[in-house]
Amino acid sequence: MLRALIFDVDGTLAETEDLHRQAFNRAFAELGLPWLWSPATYRDLLAVMGGKERLAHFIDTEHPGEAAALHARAPEIHGLKTRLYGELVSAGGLGLRPGIRRLIAEAREAGVRVAVATTTSRPNVDRLIAVNFPGGEQPFGVIAAGDEAARKKPAPDVFTLALERLGVAPSEAVAFEDSAAGIRSALDAGLPVLATRSQYTEGHPLDGAFSALSDLGEPGQPHRHLAGVAWPGVVTLAALRDWHAGRD
Repeated sequence: MLRALIFDVDGTLAETEDLHRQAFNRAFAELGLPWLWSPATYRDLLAVMGGKERLAHFIDTEHPGEAAALHARAPEIHGLKTRLYGELVSAGGLGLRPGIRRLIAEAREAGVRVAVATTTSRPNVDRLIAVNFPGGEQPFGVIAAGDEAARKKPAPDVFTLALERLGVAPSEAVAFEDSAAGIRSALDAGLPVLATRSQYTEGHPLDGAFSALSDLGEPGQPHRHLAGVAWPGVVTLAALRDWHAGRD
């Protein structure tokens, strides 16, 4: 029985990655750091999972001579970036990707639990939820965030944590991801994965996902099928249940 849907956040729930890039750049400017991450640079940096880890990698590879001093400033840089990201999300009203709100609503109405498993920090998740589910609504019964897991994706830790908190087996859930590292993480936690392409993962192989799509689709706005299981333009809970029941 399909008992839970587990979603990644950045690139999966919403196209957040460019706002993260902009927030980093604003933090650099406010702190007097002469750095500017272009979309191409940020796309390369996304090979490192987690904003704190991404910043540390950039310091080590681009500024090794100043690494000790810059690492000491990293908490300040990342803290400011997190605040600025929240302001950007609130100001821009960052929406959810096609099909996300609809599928979450279908799951909740049917008693299928909905969770988050992400490498991003909890404040980033909370701000995205607050903007898209106003009035204090909490659509996710479980949130497993990056700072709570011992290892970031592609390690399976955050998905394993989400499963433990949900109290379901991997065979009773489906993960939704947009990146190669995220797919690897979910697969190693024992989860089947439905992958959707996002702005910054166009070049990622989606190997291992049982279905790869442009997005989840909306009535009148069907998704593009990329690989694996095909759907009639829209991924619905009923269709997911049928696929899940047929696995055995």
